[in-house]
Amino acid sequence: MCLAVPGRVLDIEERDGTRMATVDFGGVVKEVCLEYLPDLQVGEYAIVHVGFALQRLDEESAKQTLELFAQLGMLQEEFGDPWELAAQAGGTTPFPDEDVIEEARK
Repeated sequence: MCLAVPGRVLDIEERDGTRMATVDFGGVVKEVCLEYLPDLQVGEYAIVHVGFALQRLDEESAKQTLELFAQLGMLQEEFGDPWELAAQAGGTTPFPDEDVIEEARK
């Protein structure tokens, strides 16, 4: 599932003619395109979907939403390591340690 997730702008720069930002999503930091919100500033919050900031959001609403997403495990689902998530769903790890491999050989 893809979510629109609130994030806080940490810094802004122009890259190849495109306004880009480093955005913090409750501890997960990603690069985001700001072309839809050209006046967004460092320190402000925005709703981000598939790498694009879509709408400005007040800090209170952003923090409440991030907290709720974290409680529901939705941030891990959205930003977690896909290998780890698949392993958890299947009950195994994608890269077992040597003890696990040795045990499986017995």
